[in-house]
Amino acid sequence: MNSNSYRFSIFIRVMAVLISLLVLAFGVSLQNTYAIVGGSVLSLISVYYLYRFQVKRFVEMDDFFESVKYRDFSRWFSEEHGPADIRRLHSGFNLVNKTIKTIDQERQAQLLYLQKILEMVDVGIFAYNVETGKVLWANDSVLKMLNFPAFKNVSFVEKRSPKIYDELFETYHSNTTSATLEMNREKLKVLITDTVFEMEANSFKLIVIQNIEDTLNRNESEAWKKLLSVMTHEIMNSIAPISSLAETLQLNIQNSIENPSSEKLELEDVNAGLRSIKKRSEGLMKFAKTYRTLNKVTHVNKERIEASSLFSSIHALMKPSLEEKSVELHFDLTDQKLIFEIDSYLIEQVLINVILNAIDATENVANPQITVSAGLNHKGIEQIRIMDNGKGIPAEIADSIFIPFFSTKKTGSGIGLSLCKQIMTLHEGKIQLNSEVGVGTEVVLTFRN
Repeated sequence: MNSNSYRFSIFIRVMAVLISLLVLAFGVSLQNTYAIVGGSVLSLISVYYLYRFQVKRFVEMDDFFESVKYRDFSRWFSEEHGPADIRRLHSGFNLVNKTIKTIDQERQAQLLYLQKILEMVDVGIFAYNVETGKVLWANDSVLKMLNFPAFKNVSFVEKRSPKIYDELFETYHSNTTSATLEMNREKLKVLITDTVFEMEANSFKLIVIQNIEDTLNRNESEAWKKLLSVMTHEIMNSIAPISSLAETLQLNIQNSIENPSSEKLELEDVNAGLRSIKKRSEGLMKFAKTYRTLNKVTHVNKERIEASSLFSSIHALMKPSLEEKSVELHFDLTDQKLIFEIDSYLIEQVLINVILNAIDATENVANPQITVSAGLNHKGIEQIRIMDNGKGIPAEIADSIFIPFFSTKKTGSGIGLSLCKQIMTLHEGKIQLNSEVGVGTEVVLTFRN
């Protein structure tokens, strides 16, 4: 609205009221009936028009503010009908609505863009109202990671998985914290960080969850490559003194052959040198054999094989060891037609390693038993479970059991379970361990599609 025009309209109407009142005052002072009547009528008329002029504009403004209150910015005010100042007022209203709609569209576009980004990232993002537990935001990654359907309140998690609820919603992680979440008898290693923020007098908690298991596997694979490179270098360093000693002995023998009178051969020195070479060579052969086993496993040749056939082969291979230790081995296969797509040679090696460990774990246990079962998990993915009733593994070393060269046995190399994990990683699967001291151990092999 043009302020000068509005002021002029107000001025004219106010002046009309003043003039009418002057006429009325003049008539009263002179006792002039015509002046009194005329002044009264003119005063009423001028006051009425001033009132209607103001009220009409306040009604228009009140109507606009009512639309703003209910966020109805789609309304269009007529710019073609009514007084000029009203049309200008409507034009201003329409401009405000158009600007707000543009801002809202831009905000919606930015929100949609942000949502798409949050849906695409592999990191789980979750936000909820601390007081009511109402979910503000949960991207697909966090639902997939936790194997949960979409839910509206965190009380759903408390009912479904109290341990996960305590870890995520009851525990405050001021710094990035590593944690292991247990879901459907499976363990998932994650990094968790969270923060609390205020918005419109409400407190919200934002939780960020990152799956680090795949990252750890990739890093571990790279570590293997670096480790093997270092070991190759060490082997070459071990060969150097053997070669030098052999060259010295050869030179002494050659000199003794060419000059038997002046260059006498000291058989004791030769014997000592050969003993050193033999001892170093045997150690080097054992060392090389261990690392060669690891280096050979770089790819898999998958084939379709029935679980029953795999179990029959394992039973035949393990029978002598089981009879020697008086351990009972049971195979549980509910679906006789279950088929695995695996490298049978490598998986047999995994099963043999795990069963041998189970045999050792059941030593000095009454009625030692090992059960091997196969089936599908809750996601429809093939699994093999090996359970024993042995002494179990203490919690403080359970996380180290798959680390290369870590062993609880005095004569162990620490290679067996590390090799098993590498083989399962090559199958795009995983090997997990659940153990309780005095109860037994369960090893789960999961094959991903």
